[in-house]
Amino acid sequence: MNLERLKEVLEGMPAFREKQIMQFIFKNFVEDFDEMLSLPKDLREELKGKCSLKIIAEEFVSDNKDTVKALISLEDGEKIEAVLMRHDDGRNTVCVSCQVGCPMGCAFCATGKMGLTRNLTMFEILEQVLFFARYLKKEDSSVTNVVFMGMGEPMLNYDNVIGTVRMLNDKNYFNIGARHISISTCGLIEGIKKLAEERLQVNLAISLHSPTDEKRGAIMPVNAKYPLKVLVEALNDYYEKVGRKIMVEYLMLDGVNDTGEDVENLAKLLSKERFFLNLILYNPTGNFSPSKGPNVKKFKELLEKKGFTVTQRYRFGRGIKAACGQLVTEDKED
Repeated sequence: MNLERLKEVLEGMPAFREKQIMQFIFKNFVEDFDEMLSLPKDLREELKGKCSLKIIAEEFVSDNKDTVKALISLEDGEKIEAVLMRHDDGRNTVCVSCQVGCPMGCAFCATGKMGLTRNLTMFEILEQVLFFARYLKKEDSSVTNVVFMGMGEPMLNYDNVIGTVRMLNDKNYFNIGARHISISTCGLIEGIKKLAEERLQVNLAISLHSPTDEKRGAIMPVNAKYPLKVLVEALNDYYEKVGRKIMVEYLMLDGVNDTGEDVENLAKLLSKERFFLNLILYNPTGNFSPSKGPNVKKFKELLEKKGFTVTQRYRFGRGIKAACGQLVTEDKED
C-alpha cells in the first residue's frame, strides 16, 4: 500500500476530498478505488495509478484459529509482522510493529537479533491495522484493540506512533477508544515523559522482565542507560500526570526471573496502587526457556498475596511463530 502521494494527487482539490477518501480507506475499509463511486472516474483512475491500496502479506493461522500472523511486504521490499489475537470475550486485538527491526538488543527477543533498519511511516503502521480490519470485515467483525508491542521500540518512532494513535482513536476513521490502545516501551525515559504531556488515555506498558538492575541489565541493554530507580521515578511521574495504572510486562523465563526472591524485589520496587502486572508465557526464540507452569502459578499467587493485580497473558500463536520477529528473521535466513 502506498498513500504517501495522496496529497500530491489531491493538490488544488477541495479539502473535503482527502477526508472523503481517507474515510473510504480507514473507516469503510474499501480495498479498491473503483469502489469509491462518489469520486469522479478520472480521479479514481489517477489514484489507482499512484496510490495503491493493495497490501501484500502472507498469512499464518494457528490451528485453533485464535491467532493470525501477517508477514507484510512494504514498498521498499522490507518486511514487518503484525498479529491478530482473538479473545474468548469477543475482543480482537491487533499487535503492530513500529520499526523494521529494533536497536534495543534484548536478549530474549528475535527482533533484537536483527538490529534496526528504519522507522515505519504512520501509513505503514496503519496498514497493519487496516489489513486485519479488512480481514475481520469479511466476518462481520472488527478490530477492538491495538497494542504497539510488535517489532521495534515505539518511543524511537514517537511522532509516527502518536500520529497513528490519533488516527486509530478518531471517530471519523477507526474509532477505537484510547483506553483500548496500548503503547509498550522497554524504558526510554524521554518518550515516557513526552507521552505524559500528551495526556492521552492510552495504556502505557513497560517491558520490565526483572526487578533488579543486575538481572535486568543481563537481558536488556537499555538498563545500563536507564537503571530501575530512574525508570520507576519516570513511571511514577507519568502516573501523577495521567492518573492511569501502568502495565508491567513480565516475561516468565525459567530460572532467570521466576523465583520468590524476584517477587519480593518486585514488591519493593513497585507500588501496587500504581502498577499492575501482566505475566507473559514465553514463546521461545532459542535463548531461553519458558517458566514451568507450577512456577508461574506460584509466582502469580505470591504477587496477589502482596496486593498486586496480576493478569496472565495466554501464549497466542506458538505454532505459527507469533513471537515478535520470528517470521522476519527466518525469512531473511532463507
